[in-house]
Amino acid sequence: MANALYSTRAITVEHVTISSTKPFEEVQAKLATLAPRIDDGIFALLRYGESTRALRELEACPPVTIFGQRDHGALLAVAGLTRRSIQYDIGNPLTASKMTRHQLSAGLYAPIRVLLREDDDGGVAFEYDRPASVFGQFGSDNVDTVAKQLDRDLRALLEAAAA
Repeated sequence: MANALYSTRAITVEHVTISSTKPFEEVQAKLATLAPRIDDGIFALLRYGESTRALRELEACPPVTIFGQRDHGALLAVAGLTRRSIQYDIGNPLTASKMTRHQLSAGLYAPIRVLLREDDDGGVAFEYDRPASVFGQFGSDNVDTVAKQLDRDLRALLEAAAA
């Protein structure tokens, strides 16, 4: 590929684990209550040019919502294992737009990926990479400010779901 340029650079990422003494189902249900699924109607509004109305809808949303989820534990069946693990995309479209307007590459990490997992011994935990550390690679004060608030919002959500 003579016209393609490839480059890499190392970044430091802080990984967070929030453990819970509650059963997996209880933590999963509490997360769903605290962070509802994003209303896909917002994206329909944007597709039809209704950006003012979409902005009003987004401003009324909770600080973080669930964009999507995958049953990652089910994938382990191909290895003959049975484990409960749900992978979530959690964030806020307005928050993402506040970062990507300054650094479009920030869209690679918005929404944030969060894993809810159950260990062999029944221990339950959330895991994710801290937004401020992930978005910090872009070297933008504007992005950093938003990412730090996302840090606080995500941590508060997951600690509340784990409690």
